[in-house]
Amino acid sequence: MYNLSPKISGLWDELFHWLADRSGVELEIIAHAAPAPLSDLWGRPDMGAVFMCGFPFSRLSPAERPQPLAAPVSLADWANGQPVYASHIVAAQGKSLTEADLATVRWGWTVRNSQSGYNAPREFFATLANRPAAAQIVGPLLNPRGVVDAIRSDTIDVGAIDAYAFQLMAMHEPDMVAPLRIVATTKPAPFPLLVAARQQSPNVVNALRTVLVGAHRDPEGSDILASLGLSAFAEPDIAAYDQLPIRARAIDAALGTW
Repeated sequence: MYNLSPKISGLWDELFHWLADRSGVELEIIAHAAPAPLSDLWGRPDMGAVFMCGFPFSRLSPAERPQPLAAPVSLADWANGQPVYASHIVAAQGKSLTEADLATVRWGWTVRNSQSGYNAPREFFATLANRPAAAQIVGPLLNPRGVVDAIRSDTIDVGAIDAYAFQLMAMHEPDMVAPLRIVATTKPAPFPLLVAARQQSPNVVNALRTVLVGAHRDPEGSDILASLGLSAFAEPDIAAYDQLPIRARAIDAALGTW
């Protein structure tokens, strides 16, 4: 989910190599780049440590879910030291939009099973004063890169970008976000979590989980986390993820489907 450039992918590779070394679990890093569906990745029986958006995770029954390992805690102010994230509503630097203008502009969305790229912007739009019955929408744009490209080509006026993805791009690929400015930020949601396949053994899952939640106490682990804009990994609060479908149904009732 967060392989936003070769440089950023290399930092994730470093984390997963370190995780394999500390846990004693052999991990093979497999590229799964867009437009390959993430649902295909999440269904693999050999998953060791893979990011999964909280919304599709929450829609599975407990018996169908992959095994949760850990959720990141960002160093950014919007995280407030918790394993949560948000979405930035972004526009082109040259567009003089304010939050008050957002009810009548063209919105882009990524994919319908995304919290950050679909539910979060719809939830935000539903709260806008004097909003029309239907938004002007363009999608699917697949991922944050698609949103950036659509803004740069003037296909859309605003779109939602996962705030952590924006953080990573600002840290390591500033040219990617230089054409953008943040107009608003949505309410928080539980961070996408690292998961292992249901078929993985308890020993493997416990080893991976233990190393991840203790990474900030390991000098090398702490340095790798900092390079990714993270302070730590935390144990996921599953009850918080279970609230996401409730929030989505409320948005559906207010707006319908984009």
